[in-house]
Amino acid sequence: MNHEHMAHGEHAVHGGPGRHAGHDINVLRKRFWVTLILTIPVVLYSAGIQRLLHFTAPRFPGSEYVPALLGTFIFFYGGIFFIKAAVGELRNRLPGMMTLISLAILVAFGFSLAVTFRLLAGEPLYWELSTLITVMLLGHWMEMRAVGRATGALQELAKLMPDEAERIKNGGTEVVPVHELRPGDLVLVRPGAKIPADGEVVEGDSSVNEAMITGESRPVSKSPGMQVIAGTVNGEGSLRLRVTKTGDETALAGIMRLVAEAQSSRSMAQNLADRAAYWLTLIAIGVGAITFIVWTLSTRPESFALERTVTVLVIACPHALGLAIPLVIAISTTLAARNGLLVRDRLALETARNLNVVVFDKTGTLTTGEFGVVGISSFAKATADRAGMDENQAMAMAAAVERDSEHFLAKAIVRAAEERGLQLPEVRDFKALPGRGVEAKVDGRTINVGGPRLLESLGLEAQKERSDKTIIYLVVEGKVQASIELADVIRPESREAVNELRAMGIEVAMMTGDSEDVARSVAAELTITEYYANVLPEDKAKRVQEIRAQGRRVAMVGDGVNDAPALVSADVGIAIGAGTDVAIEAGGIILVRNDPRDVVRIVRLSKASYRKMVQNLLWATGYNVIAIPAAAGVFVSYGIILPPALGAVFMSASTVIVAANAQLLRRLRL
Repeated sequence: MNHEHMAHGEHAVHGGPGRHAGHDINVLRKRFWVTLILTIPVVLYSAGIQRLLHFTAPRFPGSEYVPALLGTFIFFYGGIFFIKAAVGELRNRLPGMMTLISLAILVAFGFSLAVTFRLLAGEPLYWELSTLITVMLLGHWMEMRAVGRATGALQELAKLMPDEAERIKNGGTEVVPVHELRPGDLVLVRPGAKIPADGEVVEGDSSVNEAMITGESRPVSKSPGMQVIAGTVNGEGSLRLRVTKTGDETALAGIMRLVAEAQSSRSMAQNLADRAAYWLTLIAIGVGAITFIVWTLSTRPESFALERTVTVLVIACPHALGLAIPLVIAISTTLAARNGLLVRDRLALETARNLNVVVFDKTGTLTTGEFGVVGISSFAKATADRAGMDENQAMAMAAAVERDSEHFLAKAIVRAAEERGLQLPEVRDFKALPGRGVEAKVDGRTINVGGPRLLESLGLEAQKERSDKTIIYLVVEGKVQASIELADVIRPESREAVNELRAMGIEVAMMTGDSEDVARSVAAELTITEYYANVLPEDKAKRVQEIRAQGRRVAMVGDGVNDAPALVSADVGIAIGAGTDVAIEAGGIILVRNDPRDVVRIVRLSKASYRKMVQNLLWATGYNVIAIPAAAGVFVSYGIILPPALGAVFMSASTVIVAANAQLLRRLRL
C-alpha cells in the first residue's frame, strides 16, 4: 500500500461525495481561468454593457463579432462540462443541478445565435452566457477544492506509510521496498523512523507515536511481545520487529477502507437532500416555463422573457443543496477518524444523536479483560521475636514466589508488585502444586501461595470467600499471613464515560455473562443501576431487542465474538477496535482505542454534524423562497431585476456559505 499509488488522488476527487466523482480538479481550474480571460473582452464589447457604463471599447475590423465568437468558444469550452454532467443526470433519471445549468446556457446560447443570424429580434445574451459559465465554473472548482480537502484524509493516511524498510538478513540489514515485505520477516526500525508494517516487537524498548492512527496523544511504550501498527512513528529506541501483516491487511489499510466506505455511504439527511434537489429542479423548470410564457405575453421584448427564464434556472440550481450534506459527511468522517472513531455506516453515526441508552458489555469494554490485584490484607502481627508484615512486604513475597509460574493469576500478582516498584526477595526450591498453588523458600522459610484448595491441603481454615473476587493466600511456615483479592480490573476511563453519558441524558446499562455477584460489584463501582448478569452469548441480542421494544434507542458496545449478534441487533453497534474481527465487522462504528469515553465523543459528533446538516439544508432551500420570485421578475415593478450573471453570483454565494458553515465543524473538540 505504497502512498505513490494514491498520488493521482491529490488532483482528482475520485469517488468523493457530490457530483464530481472522477472529475479532475486541475482541468476544471484551467477551464475557469481560460473562460475568465475570454469573458473580459466579451463583456467589454457587448453593446448593452457599453450603453450601461457609457463607454466605447476600442474598435478594429470585426470587433462587433467579438462577443459572438468568444461567447461561442466559451459555451463549447466551458459549458460542455455542465452539459456532459446533465446527460449523466438525465440518463439516471435524476435531473438536478447540472440539468438546470445546461438548460440555462443552452437557452441563452440558442437565443443569442438566433439573434446573431437575424432569426429573432432582440439583443444577444453572449455576455450573460459567458459570465454565467465563468461564475459556475468558479463555484464548481471551489466546491471540488472544499470536498477534496475534506476527503484528503485518505491521501494523508496513505502518506503515513514509508516507501522502504530495513529487512534483517544474514546478520545484517538490506533496504527493500515496503511492498516486498512478507509476514515473518524481521525488520529494524531506527529511532524516528516510521514502522513499515504491522508487527510484533521481538527486541528493543521504545515508545511509539500512534496519534495518527488511534488519536492517543501520548507515545505508547513498546517492549518485546507488544504489537505495533504500520505508519506509526518510532521514538527514541531501536526496535526489531517480526512482520505480521502487510499491504492491504494492515490496520492502516483497514482504516482507509472504512473511511472511504463511510464517506460514500448514504444517510437519511442525504436522501432528504437528494429528494429536495430533485423536486427543486422540477419546480425550477416549471417556474422557468411559466416565467417565459408570462413575459412573452407581456409587452416586454423576447430577450427579457428569456433573460428571466435563464435567471430562474440558474438561481434555482440545487448547487448548495447538493453540497450541503456530502461535505458535512466528509468532514465529520475525517474528524472521527482523526480521533480514533471509525465510521463504517453513516446511519449509525446519524442515529447516535437520539440514543436513550448505551449498553456496555462488561469484560474487555468497561473492564480490561485481565485480572489484576484490587485489594490486599495482611494478617501478620508483630511479635517479640519477629517483625510484622505490611501489605507491600506481603505483595513482594507473594510475587517473588509466583514469578516462575505461568498461571494468569500469578502474572497479575507479579505485575501488581512491579507497578508498585517493589524489590522482590530471592527464591529457592520453587515447585508447582497442581490444582493448589506454588511453594518455594524465602530466607529459609517455606512460603506457599494459592487459593482455598491450598489451605485445605495444609489443613488451614479459609476465610469466607467473596463471590465477586478471587482470593489468593500467602502462607508462611504454615500460617496464613495475607490474602490478595483479584478481579477483572475496571478501566479508569469507564467511570468518566458513565458520568458523561448520564449528563447527556443517556442511560447506561451493563451486560455480562458473569455471575450476579460480579455484575453487581462492577455495576455498584460504576454507579450503574441497570445491569444484566448470567447472560448467555446467544441471549445478548435478545436482551438488546427487549430494551428496544420498550421504545428506547439502544447502542451496544462490545468487543468479542459473543457480542456480534447484539451489535447487529442494536440501533447503533459500537465495536471496540482491539476486539475480534467478527465484532468489528458487526459494528457500525469502531473505536480504535479501548476507551469507553469514545462513546461520548460519538454522540457529541453525531449531534454536531446533524446540526450542520440541518443548518445547510435550511439555508440551501430557504433562500430560494426569495431568490426564485426575484429571478422570475416578480419585483420588476419595484425596479428589482436580476440579470443571469448576478443570479449565478447569488447561487454561488449560497454554495460558499454552505461550504463555509460545514468547515466550521472542524473546530469541534471531541
